[in-house]
Amino acid sequence: MPWTYAMGSRFRSSALSLPIVLLLGLAAPAQAEITPSALDRAKLATIGVLEDTQDQRTPDKPGKLLVRGTGFHLRDGYIVTARHAAEKHDATTGTVIEKQIRILTTDLHELPADLVGDSAFMDVVVYRVAEAHRPKLRATASFASGDVQPGQEVFTVGYPMGWGPTMSFGHLGNTNTFLQTVDTRLIQADVAACSGNSGGGLFNDKGEVVGIMHAIIQTERDDSTAHCSRMAFAIPAILAERIVNAALEGKPLTFSKMGIQMMAVKDGTKWRMAVKEVNEPSKSAGIQKHDIIIAIDETEVDDAKHLKNYLIERTIPGQQVRVKVRRIDTDLTFTVTLAGG
Repeated sequence: MPWTYAMGSRFRSSALSLPIVLLLGLAAPAQAEITPSALDRAKLATIGVLEDTQDQRTPDKPGKLLVRGTGFHLRDGYIVTARHAAEKHDATTGTVIEKQIRILTTDLHELPADLVGDSAFMDVVVYRVAEAHRPKLRATASFASGDVQPGQEVFTVGYPMGWGPTMSFGHLGNTNTFLQTVDTRLIQADVAACSGNSGGGLFNDKGEVVGIMHAIIQTERDDSTAHCSRMAFAIPAILAERIVNAALEGKPLTFSKMGIQMMAVKDGTKWRMAVKEVNEPSKSAGIQKHDIIIAIDETEVDDAKHLKNYLIERTIPGQQVRVKVRRIDTDLTFTVTLAGG
């Protein structure tokens, strides 16, 4: 089944080679009621990302009002959205990130916002509204602390098909799934989402952001630019917040590296990941080629993506981690001081 960025078909890909795994038979956690105040705050914090429809041949004639994506006001004029919702496509220059975008508040104020920083690696971008316009941003949306759980009640606010703002309610499914669009895990949400929802917040019952809307599973097979689905995917807040904070601090975001390449091998009846090549810092720590990676800091490693995701989300360069490996018939544990890059 094909996937598409929630922005539309110009970001479409061919059919996934990896299956999307749903969590079935799990008991949902006790649900907290989504309060009207949480809904109102999320709605007021949500903004639309406007398409540039200005005809350069007639600069005095205003362009049409066309919303192409969604975002939210974090604080102090900082606007967070999906990077692909702010990209500009040009036949000669290719795809570039726009230095300035125009945003639309829920009470119809159109404001300019300037680029602060972005991560193409994770599909997140931060803009800032000039101080003179910030009073028109009536609410903020904070990132939720901690991680999310399958079955958790969530909702999203956005501009599907360029119309809205609308609200959609649902629950989280697989909170540890992967697509070919970004190099980290995504959280699956069973909420209605369409072209234009990209970059919007995925909110919990308190109105806190648990994810940034990234992509949907495309159910149609036509060439239309408008697509909707009830299976959406979001960048986890635990990672998005790191990206945003790095952009606000004006620092490049560095991720931890162990210096190993892995390959799939069969360990009894279970497929596991073995070390194919080993470099620093793992080599100095004692890890060798053909070691089977069992766990990192007591977290079991199922495949290379899970290990990479753990390093991205849970560690920083210079941190020490305990890596459990199986060498022939013996389990060994090594302490690795992570490198950066």
